[in-house]
Amino acid sequence: MMRILLAEDDASMREYLARALERSGYAVVSVDRGTAALPLLENEVFDLLLTDIVMPEMDGIELAQRAAVLNPRMRVMFITGFAAVALKGQQTPPNARVLSKPFHLRDLVMEVDRMFEVGSATGL
Repeated sequence: MMRILLAEDDASMREYLARALERSGYAVVSVDRGTAALPLLENEVFDLLLTDIVMPEMDGIELAQRAAVLNPRMRVMFITGFAAVALKGQQTPPNARVLSKPFHLRDLVMEVDRMFEVGSATGL
């Protein structure tokens, strides 16, 4: 089962996304900020980091940069309402995808499914 680490500071959005992904067969661990995600990334293996860009304490871009050092094979998808502005001039992991809010849950699940068509990032 593919493992997703979801970092989203909006509680209702986080719960909504986690439930949709779990119903689609993914194992989801969710946190409310980037600083809460780091210890998990240091101690566990995830196939995908699904992160909001604008969060308190550590934004999603910095989280993705740190995650790429810990697990270079992990895929990254940003979810944001500020995609063009937030990513302009930033160092993002290669092949990272961006899903702009608002989006339909089926679009999220389709994008995640597409990311895993190539095979597992963890080699399972």
